[in-house]
Amino acid sequence: MEAYEIDEVLAAHGQAGELYHEFLRADTMSAGMYVLAAGAEDPQQPHSEDEVYYIVAGRGMIRVDAEDRPVGPGSIVFVGTDVVHRFHSITEDLQILVIFAPPRRSRATAG
Repeated sequence: MEAYEIDEVLAAHGQAGELYHEFLRADTMSAGMYVLAAGAEDPQQPHSEDEVYYIVAGRGMIRVDAEDRPVGPGSIVFVGTDVVHRFHSITEDLQILVIFAPPRRSRATAG
């Protein structure tokens, strides 16, 4: 069994010093913590895998394709493969659990 506590995941994220820190990788999926500070710009690009965002803490907006919606603790958002998306108008630091299927960057092509 692999089990995680959110406080430990957040601590590992802080030690990694990156916006995104992967803490789980399996054959069919991966999971990581993505943290964006209030007022930050979200630099991400569309991914070659499906993903689910779960907002652990914070508040802001997410744009998926041409649709905006507010997000806060407990929000869950699905984003399909290659769909343009990003968080914006972040008013409270966002802590976001991200699940990729298949694993992040497993379908990425060189180019």
